[in-house]
Amino acid sequence: MKSRNACAVFLAMALSWIGKPAVASVTEAVFDPVEYVNPLIGTQSTFQLSTGNTYPAIARPWGMNFWMPQTGKMGDGWAYVYTENKIRGFKQTHQPSPWINDYGQFAIMPVVGAPAFDQDKRASWFSHKSEVAKPYYYKVYLAEHDVVTEITPTERAAMFRFTFPQSDSSYVVIDALDKGSYVKILPNENKIIGYTTKNSGGVPANFKNYFVITFDKPFTYEYTFADGALKNDKEQKSNHVGAVIGFKTKKGEVVHAKVASSFISFDQADLNLKELGGNSFDAVAAEGKAEWNKVLSKIEVEGGTLDQYRTFYSCMYRSLLFPRKFHEIDAAGKVMHYSPYNGEVLPGYMYTDTGFWDTFRCLFPFLNMMFPSVNKEMQEGLINTYKESGFFPEWASPGHRGCMVGNNSASILVDAYMKGVKVDDLETLYSGLIHGTENVHPKVSSTGRLGHEYYNKLGYVPYDVKINENAARTLEYAYNDWCIYKLAKDLKRPKKEVDLYAKRAMNYKNLYDKETKLMRGKNADGKFMAPFSPLKWGDAFTEGNSWHYTWSVFHDPQGLIDLMGGKKDFVQMLDSVFAVPPVFDDSYYGGVIHEIREMQIMNMGNYAHGNQPIQHMIYMYNYAGEPWKAQYWLREVMNRMYTCNPDGYCGDEDNGQTSAWYVFSALGFYPVCPGTDEYVMGAPLFKKATITFENGNKMVINAPENNAKTRYIESMTLNGKNYTKNYLKHADLQNGGEINIRMSETPNKQRGIQTSDFPYSFSVNEKK
Repeated sequence: MKSRNACAVFLAMALSWIGKPAVASVTEAVFDPVEYVNPLIGTQSTFQLSTGNTYPAIARPWGMNFWMPQTGKMGDGWAYVYTENKIRGFKQTHQPSPWINDYGQFAIMPVVGAPAFDQDKRASWFSHKSEVAKPYYYKVYLAEHDVVTEITPTERAAMFRFTFPQSDSSYVVIDALDKGSYVKILPNENKIIGYTTKNSGGVPANFKNYFVITFDKPFTYEYTFADGALKNDKEQKSNHVGAVIGFKTKKGEVVHAKVASSFISFDQADLNLKELGGNSFDAVAAEGKAEWNKVLSKIEVEGGTLDQYRTFYSCMYRSLLFPRKFHEIDAAGKVMHYSPYNGEVLPGYMYTDTGFWDTFRCLFPFLNMMFPSVNKEMQEGLINTYKESGFFPEWASPGHRGCMVGNNSASILVDAYMKGVKVDDLETLYSGLIHGTENVHPKVSSTGRLGHEYYNKLGYVPYDVKINENAARTLEYAYNDWCIYKLAKDLKRPKKEVDLYAKRAMNYKNLYDKETKLMRGKNADGKFMAPFSPLKWGDAFTEGNSWHYTWSVFHDPQGLIDLMGGKKDFVQMLDSVFAVPPVFDDSYYGGVIHEIREMQIMNMGNYAHGNQPIQHMIYMYNYAGEPWKAQYWLREVMNRMYTCNPDGYCGDEDNGQTSAWYVFSALGFYPVCPGTDEYVMGAPLFKKATITFENGNKMVINAPENNAKTRYIESMTLNGKNYTKNYLKHADLQNGGEINIRMSETPNKQRGIQTSDFPYSFSVNEKK
């Protein structure tokens, strides 16, 4: 089988890279998907233009700590950029995006010749030709120091392997960075401890990331530094401190460093160090490789090109990083966490580093579908967040952050509940959701609902009351209210309560302008704002324009169709998104933001796949009886806007959302409306995909005629029965079986055209 043979080649290469003999031959059927993953995808990004805004995250799935090579200066959100040519250190990172930046970071760097601790002086030239980046392993040659550095992580620990030259002056720098740090050398234990408080917000006053580092070679040089000065002291505490330890090395001598950290204490960091056990570097790397293969192999795709395999599994890898664990296991084996909300150490799960405005759309539905037990922990963590802060998060890193709009925690929690991922404390879940509809966080205005007073009274957030991005808020609040309605109904809440949220779910209609057939900001007096430019980014909308946000009626596309005058007019408006030139009005921002530029350069009209508001839009052709148009445009997006190269994304990757879009779309379906039990059809990219669910069932999707020219579904069967619907049910997938799809070069305009074939719409499926 082509895919498995290719994987076997990668396995042999990977094992040789980490110093083990190649044990796989190309004739063995070894399914080794992690070797398709390229962690460098998306790293060729800048402030002005994002091709992902990612960094090579060397980590375990959802691991508490990631590791990365650092090319950027201390504190720079663009910490690794592919076009740079010097490495300043190897950083433990928790950064979800350059826009949010990092917290609790510190760096390790080997140097030779002089104990250079300054980030510029210690920096070394490197080449991507001498760089190996895998999810579980990183290796690079530092030319200035003639040192090979290798890293392999666990969830909360990591092991470094340094290969030094012959030198009397070999050193390792530990940089605890600025904004308040501490370090202490314990030479009798070949150990360094310290903490960093460096962060970019979202932390209590007592926040610290405690780290411990042990070496397998005694120190012959032991200095610390503080605020730019090297000192002959074992301990330092100041704004910016670190340590430099050194030793004599022979040519090719290998020195190992074991490192772990904790947000709780030094003692807990020591416990976390035990994740490495007594394992060798190669054993830890093999364990990491096996863990990644375990999760990636839940979906096996076949019958594609090598680049398609690389893109698919790289996107799947990105979908399994965030939100990351923020909890730890104490000496008694109990799950504990330092609360980034109140500063206390408390029992229970905690996950963080995700923005729900992005990830409610398909990242969390992907976890519900494929990894419900993991998402159960995440959901319990959200309950803990509410108990510790009084609000569910909307953007967390590690605590509440002021970013984006909406109250999409409702979507995250309700979609999980409706798909059987239920928290233990449903009463707190429901009361927390209601609380969020009537309050806004006193310090973080993007948490809760800014403008709830207007929204709950008028049915929209007005344009002229000095609340930015008001139309976007209204549209998302309406969908969020539909989510609450679904939960209230299932929990058999009082009819008056259920009806209230059903009514508010229709508030999207209040912003529909029948003259332009678009959503438009509205003033408090009930009149639409004027003048109105459908191409104006921002203002009433969030990182998009009216052409992008008009489709944000996830729960009631038929209601939107009715507003637009019927299916024909609706489809014409969808077509127009691609037909309108990529012109824009950037006056709200006072310049071209990167999201605008990413739309402009893609040659797809005003379709802006590089940002989230429009990513579901193509699937909406299914609601109007023209599914073949969705099939056409989805293949265009997959072919043109995703690659397996450093410039592989068409905008910010955003914590797995843009990646999960590709994973879903390549399988042939997508969760347009989280909270329903439906996935809206596209068309598969591969000839075959085998999905193994947590319940042990498998769904096999066969499309044997699939190739570069066949992008349309001619016919389809589900478990042997003809299937014409434009959606798949969650239960049908989870029950397993076989989907057989006949692909064609020409669209079948008679399939999926009946009203009974259309996906869920609130105003149709649940008429009052």
